Amino acid sequence: MDIVRVVKEEKLLSHISNSSIWRTLNQDAIRPWRFRFWIFPRDPYFVAKAGPILDLYQRIWQGEKLGDRDFVISSDEKTSIQARSRKYPSKPPASKQLSLFEFEYERHGAIQYLAAMDVHNMNLFGRCEPKTGKAPFGRLVDDVMLSEPYLSAERVFWIVDNGSSHRGEKAAKELKEKYQNLILINTPVHASWLNQIEIYFSIVQRKVLTPNDFNSTGELAKRILLFQEYYMKIGKPFTWKYTRQKLEQQFQQLKLAA
Repeated sequence: MDIVRVVKEEKLLSHISNSSIWRTLNQDAIRPWRFRFWIFPRDPYFVAKAGPILDLYQRIWQGEKLGDRDFVISSDEKTSIQARSRKYPSKPPASKQLSLFEFEYERHGAIQYLAAMDVHNMNLFGRCEPKTGKAPFGRLVDDVMLSEPYLSAERVFWIVDNGSSHRGEKAAKELKEKYQNLILINTPVHASWLNQIEIYFSIVQRKVLTPNDFNSTGELAKRILLFQEYYMKIGKPFTWKYTRQKLEQQFQQLKLAA
């Protein structure tokens, strides 16, 4: 252990074991060997853009409570999901034996999973497409907006990222022209964590796509959509506790630390 070697070379302690050093470090308040990556919010209008989204999760818009005929949709694409079949048949679990999946695989193409989630009612819509783009996203929007209660809703807020399928004022205007009650809201750049659909995608990754063992994109798509149907029956709206006030406090701390 490098730290033990340095301690002994500098004659800080004559005799000390690796385990003793590790115990001491593990109890310390600062642990420099631990780290995580993060993306600093570089958008100068980050709070102004993120605030309304966080308000919507609390059922607030422009300082007023949402009505019973207002809905909040979180939507995105999970891209390039590959169908990979293993080169040797997988083995099921046995007594004191984990399932075994061959490391090597053959590729059978990839699909894109487009999904939309009513964040307050855990109502899910999704479709698997060969490509992403304006047209596939438009089909997902149609799936939602042509069904009740969204068809006759007062307002339907769509929270999306800055992907080319639904970015900017042009996309917002086009969707508004098609559906008068639709309000498109883009997250700030590098802020996918603000979009609740990403939580659902992480569940899909763990429960459906890991391990990846599919003989075709058709088989893969069927599994994804079957899980979506299942999750609608057992899933509950996510408990979202991060508010606009917490965001503003965090940004104030970042300014003070700069």
